[in-house]
Order: sequence, then structure tokens, then C-alpha cells
Amino acid sequence: MDNNSASAAAGAVGVVALFFIVLWLGLALLMIVSMWKIFTKAGQPGWAAIIPIYNVYVLLMVAGKPGWWLVLMLIPIVNFIIGILVVVAVCDRFGKGVGFAIGMLFLPMIFYPMLGFGSAQYTPAPAVA
Repeated sequence: MDNNSASAAAGAVGVVALFFIVLWLGLALLMIVSMWKIFTKAGQPGWAAIIPIYNVYVLLMVAGKPGWWLVLMLIPIVNFIIGILVVVAVCDRFGKGVGFAIGMLFLPMIFYPMLGFGSAQYTPAPAVA
């Protein structure tokens, strides 16, 4: 392999890497903005979407789940089950069904923006006496 073809290959790899970095940053920004909108619709501070761990706590509050579930989110395998329950509860609070929750689980980059920027209205969880 001569020097020119090695340089061309390295350039091509660089372009592909840059494309994936820009794509990843765009999707990350889309998810942050979507969570920000979901939180503000639910009466929570939107900036909480950018704070790690605290954003999970706020999502639990939006879902109407107790804050101590955050500890359950730290336990491997249990966190998958709790995460599913939280997503279903968030969908329920916004008047969406189980089908929408499945969409949020498998295609979050599509369904989170739909929830955040769509017409869905937040209904607070009933108070427990």
C-alpha cells in the first residue's frame, strides 16, 4: 500500500467517524430536548433532563412512582423491570396506552419527541391517602 492510498483510507475513516459522531450528538440533543419538554409539561424543571441520576428521579416523579425506586434502578436486572414500569406509568400520565409505551421502549428517539412535542396533556397521579 503506497502513501497516497493509505492517506485516502485514513481520510475516509475520518469522514465516516465524524459522520457518526455528529449523528450521535444530534440524537443525544434530540433526546435531551424531548425530556426537557416532557418534564416541563409535567410541571417539573426542564433543566433536570441534563443532570444525571436526578433526571431519573424526576422521571419517577412524573410517572407518579415513589422516589425510593431510584435505588431499584441501580440493581442489575431489576432496573429493566422498573424501567418498563416507569415508561408505562409515564405514558399513562400522558393519556397514552401500552402500545405507545412499547414504542418508547424500542424506538425512544421517535416516541419521546412525539410525547414531548405532541398534544398529549399531563395528568398528575392521584394522591395516596
